[in-house]
Amino acid sequence: MWTAFMWGGISASAVVIGALAALFLKIPKRVIGWIMAFGTGTLIGAAAFELIGDALNDGGIVPTAIGFTSGAVVYTLFDLLISSKGGAGRKRSENAGKGDSNQSGLGIFAGTVMDAIPESIMLGASLLTGNGVSVVLVVSIFVSNIPEGLSSTVGLQRNKYSRSRIILLWLGVLIISSLAALGGYLFLEQLPDEMAAAIGAFAGGGIIAMICSTMMPEAFEEGGPVVGFIASMGLLVSLLLDI
Repeated sequence: MWTAFMWGGISASAVVIGALAALFLKIPKRVIGWIMAFGTGTLIGAAAFELIGDALNDGGIVPTAIGFTSGAVVYTLFDLLISSKGGAGRKRSENAGKGDSNQSGLGIFAGTVMDAIPESIMLGASLLTGNGVSVVLVVSIFVSNIPEGLSSTVGLQRNKYSRSRIILLWLGVLIISSLAALGGYLFLEQLPDEMAAAIGAFAGGGIIAMICSTMMPEAFEEGGPVVGFIASMGLLVSLLLDI
């Protein structure tokens, strides 16, 4: 049980690492875009090979299709809501944080939490197989969280957030992610295969929608056309880790 909590915290710690890098180092935006592109590729692989693939095997096409579509719809609706509250640019170092400081800062934080929860739930659920944690999910979430911490921290700095306040916010994300992983382990353990498959597909749909609406545009804008190749290599790494 507590192993799920630990792995949720480890994967989310990358947000804190990214935030510290943004606070104390000068990292070129192009490099941030490249990291985000690689994380995009690994997350696509994790969603396809781990979440959607397992959902198809365990529950069949109907629960998988319903769960996947529902996850994409719910994420999109929440994304629209949070974007209207100032969180639209949470992964964008250039645009994040423009506008009212309290509204935008809270929007960035809420958006980051929304991105982290489905990933962490399925990370905890991956322990239910009895084969240990999913390496693909851990690597994918960790890599994708580094540029999120980088870009979002720049946005919070533009909103006049102090270093200590920024670090506390990201530590909050770490704790929430750990609890979400623990909840995924405890909750999904009690469900029949079809329901667990639908929830796995739901998380997959939310992750794919998040990648397309936030990570891919940011990666291309900051990293240039080469990000297509980098994302492809991230997907290949995800495939190799899943073998």
